[in-house]
Amino acid sequence: MRERKYGSYRGAGLILGAAVLWGTVGPAQAFTGTAMNPAALGGWRLLVGGVVLAVFARRHLRSMLPALRHGLARPLLICAAATGIFQAAFLYSAARTGAALATVVALGVAPVATGLIARAAAGEHLTRTWLISTAAAVTGCSLLLSPTGGGADPLGLLAAAVSGVCYGLYTVYAKQLATQHPAVHLPAVSALSLLLGALPLMPWMGADLIALEQPSTLGLIAWLGLATTALAYWLFSTGIPHTNAAAVGTLSLAEPLAASVLGVVVLHEHLTPTGAVGSLLIFGGLAAACLPAPRARTAAAAAPAAANETGTRVQASFDLT
Repeated sequence: MRERKYGSYRGAGLILGAAVLWGTVGPAQAFTGTAMNPAALGGWRLLVGGVVLAVFARRHLRSMLPALRHGLARPLLICAAATGIFQAAFLYSAARTGAALATVVALGVAPVATGLIARAAAGEHLTRTWLISTAAAVTGCSLLLSPTGGGADPLGLLAAAVSGVCYGLYTVYAKQLATQHPAVHLPAVSALSLLLGALPLMPWMGADLIALEQPSTLGLIAWLGLATTALAYWLFSTGIPHTNAAAVGTLSLAEPLAASVLGVVVLHEHLTPTGAVGSLLIFGGLAAACLPAPRARTAAAAAPAAANETGTRVQASFDLT
């Protein structure tokens, strides 16, 4: 029991660390002021992170070959495509709208996208909890998109929404991959996904090589590749087996929180009162989506209660999507 509790705390700590690292992506990009195209920057981030992660997980890459022939390829390719598009869209959004706003919009769209994609791809039930959290997140995004919510660039906001959809795609198909292939080493899968995700971005990487002459850009790529990609994905992949889904969702809120704090405090970005209310609604919606549903009582536990309370019916609560 003690060992199981320790494992749970360890998993939560690993995921929290990954979320905080991911939250530094937008602020780091804005802080360096790099002139590199966001698609090229995202490609270098994936390439550097994927190579480093593959080196550390190299012993497990060969063991993935049988799984690739038995259904692993499809979810892996979808995760890779979502990863690549997410990088370009999010970094483009952060460059045009600011790190804080790009993050809260992307993470506000993500639960909506995740629920709809899970319903379409896996037939999951859209629960009451999902509807409440989605309504809060959509309302928050509407306030952020309003003329008094900060006046952000429309294309930047659209890119943030696209990155949120990609986040949903990755979440649904990564969950499918882990469920259908539990024996596969997850950091090795992440390494492959990152490297495949970098391939579509290589034309932009090749066209913007001159930006690599700037020391600030090289430093940014090093931070994004080593810390926010290789290390963060390793932490996340290692922590997930020891943490339940509700805890993962709650700890992931450290990402927009870290980005918002860094954006406002370090970069002196400004959110109007309306934008701040919108951000709080998004955070509240995400928190509601992460609330664990109470489990239905078992027959053994319900029997004593039935003897004392005749006619009492135990209703199963809605599951978390």
